[in-house]
Amino acid sequence: MRKPNSRMVLAGFAQKVQIVREESIWYRTACASKRVISKETTRSLARPVPYRIRSVDISGKAVLAVSLACFVMLCTSILMTERTVAQVGISRDVGAPPRVRARELGVVVGILPTGPHNMISDVDGVTVGHATVIQGDNVRTGVTAILPHGGNLFREKVPAAVFIGNAFGKLAGSTQVNELGEIETPIMLTSTLNVPRVADATIDYMLALPGNEDVQSINPLVGETNDGYLNDIRGRHVGREEVFAAIKNARGSWLVDEGAVGAGTGTVAFGFKGGIGTSSRKLPAPLGGYTVGVLIQSNFGGILTINGAPVGRELGKYYLKEEIEKSSAGDSRSPNTADGSVMIVIATDAPIDHRNLQRLAARSMMGLARTGAAGSNGSGDYAIAFSTAPELRIRNSANARNQTANVKLLSNEAMSPLFLAVIEATEEAIYNSLFRATMTSGRGHTVQALPIDRTLEILRRHGALLH
Repeated sequence: MRKPNSRMVLAGFAQKVQIVREESIWYRTACASKRVISKETTRSLARPVPYRIRSVDISGKAVLAVSLACFVMLCTSILMTERTVAQVGISRDVGAPPRVRARELGVVVGILPTGPHNMISDVDGVTVGHATVIQGDNVRTGVTAILPHGGNLFREKVPAAVFIGNAFGKLAGSTQVNELGEIETPIMLTSTLNVPRVADATIDYMLALPGNEDVQSINPLVGETNDGYLNDIRGRHVGREEVFAAIKNARGSWLVDEGAVGAGTGTVAFGFKGGIGTSSRKLPAPLGGYTVGVLIQSNFGGILTINGAPVGRELGKYYLKEEIEKSSAGDSRSPNTADGSVMIVIATDAPIDHRNLQRLAARSMMGLARTGAAGSNGSGDYAIAFSTAPELRIRNSANARNQTANVKLLSNEAMSPLFLAVIEATEEAIYNSLFRATMTSGRGHTVQALPIDRTLEILRRHGALLH
C-alpha cells in the first residue's frame, strides 16, 4: 500500500470535517428552540467517521486554506455543542466513565453468534435515528426512528406484522399493518402523549418525499411508552422538528446510540434508568445465514433477571418489594412499578411474509420474560417485525391492481432458528438498554443507573458471566 503523503492526509481530513460540518448544521437547527441532542448523541457525532483517504491534486495554498477553514468550523461546532448543553442544565451523571454494553462485560446471552455490530443495523439497509429533548428541570423525552431501508417506503413497502402482548398502549397504525401485512413509513417511537404529534409530523415527512405528490393516504406507525415519571409528559415536547431530525439523521453500522437517548430519554426499567437497547443474531450458513436484529424501548418493571441470576432481588429493587415486606402500601409513582410499557422492533433479512413475521414477533415476548418482566396490567407490550428481503418489497405502481407476486418464502420448519434468534436478541437488547443508560433527573425525581460493579459481582456469584 502506498504511504499517504501530507496532501492525502489533509484531503482526508477536509472530507471528514465536512461531515462534521453537515452534522453541526443539523445540530444548530435542532437547537433553535433550545431543544438539544443529549450528551450521548453529542459523543456519537464526535466519533471518527470512516472514510477513504484519496490522493487529490491541489496546491499548497489551497490545502492550507481548506485546513484553516475546516479547523475553524470544527472548533465552532464543538463550542456551540458545549454551550448549548450547558444552557439547559442536563441532569445526568456526566462525570461517570462511559458505560459499555452487556456483552463487553462478559454477559453473553444464548448460543447464537451476533451480527458484526450486535445491533439492529446489522440487518442490511436498516438505520436508526434519535432526537433527544432535554430542557430545564422537567423535560426528558425524545423520538426514535427506525427505517427499514433508505428509499421511499411508501413506494417500496416492506412486509410486516404487529404482535400484542398486552394492549394497554397507543400503537398508532397497527391495525392497517396487520390487515395489509406491510409498513409504509419509518417506525417511530416516542412518549405516550406525543403519539399524535409524531404521527402528524411523519405524515408531513412522507408527503414531501419526491414521488409522493399524488399520495392521499399515509399510515404512520408510531409506538410509545409513558415517560411521565421523569418528563413533563403533558407538555408534549416532541414535534415536527424533532421527528424530521430523527429520520434525516438515521444511521446504520455501529452508529446506533443506546441508553437514555431518543425515545428512551425519560424511561425507567426495573426501577433503574431504562432506554434504548439493541442486539442482533446471525444464523450459521447451514441455517440460511439470515440476520435478526432487535431494538427496544424499555420502560417496564418486574424482578430483574440477567442470564438467570436474580439481580433485582439481590440489589433490593424489584416489583412488589414494599408490599411483600409490608414496609409500606407501595407508591404507584415509584420507579419500582411494573407499569410503563415496552416497544420491541424486529428486523430480518429472511424472506418471510406477514404470517411468519407475526409468529416471529410473538417469540420476542419470551425474551422479554427471560429478563424478569412482570407483564403488568399497565404495561403495553408490543412487537413490530418486518423483513428487508428486496424480493418481498411491495411496490406501489400505476398497475398495482394487476400485480402478482411470485417469490420464495421460508417454510414453517425453517422458522425455528429465527425464533431462537429473536428471543436471544430481545433479551440482550433489554440488558443493553440498562447497561448503557445513565442516571437521569427530572420532575423532582432521580432514577439511578443500574450499578454495574454490584451487578457484575452478583453475576459472578451465580456463574452468569462468561469467563
